[in-house]
Amino acid sequence: MPNFEGTWKMKDSQNFEELLKALGVNAMLRKVAVAAASKPHVEIKQSGEHFYIKTSTTVRTTEINFTIGEEFNEETVDGRKCKSLATWETENKIYCKQTLVSGNGPKTFWSRELKGDELILIFGANDVVCTRIYVRV
Repeated sequence: MPNFEGTWKMKDSQNFEELLKALGVNAMLRKVAVAAASKPHVEIKQSGEHFYIKTSTTVRTTEINFTIGEEFNEETVDGRKCKSLATWETENKIYCKQTLVSGNGPKTFWSRELKGDELILIFGANDVVCTRIYVRV
């Protein structure tokens, strides 16, 4: 089983502002979010297939607890409540489908994949994809 546990810092980010735009976040909030999320601090704890992920930025901290294969509550990147289900897509990749609890919006998902010493985080909203690459601290 892959070991996602550790503290991670971002080394590259692509399409984050475009993702926020696809989610309907207004221009002013996008600028704040892009600046705040430029150096997120990510802490992952793992016990078998149970994960705790804490992501901290200068303006917001999010925490999720989930077990692979069990539905859980979380929020989309733009803060809408959703039901999520994480599954193993490959041996080293977790894929999580998000379903909004209420209202309409783009189809969203995230995935986290270990590739060598890097953690590849992908957020998707319809056909817009944001890729963020992290390294262990």
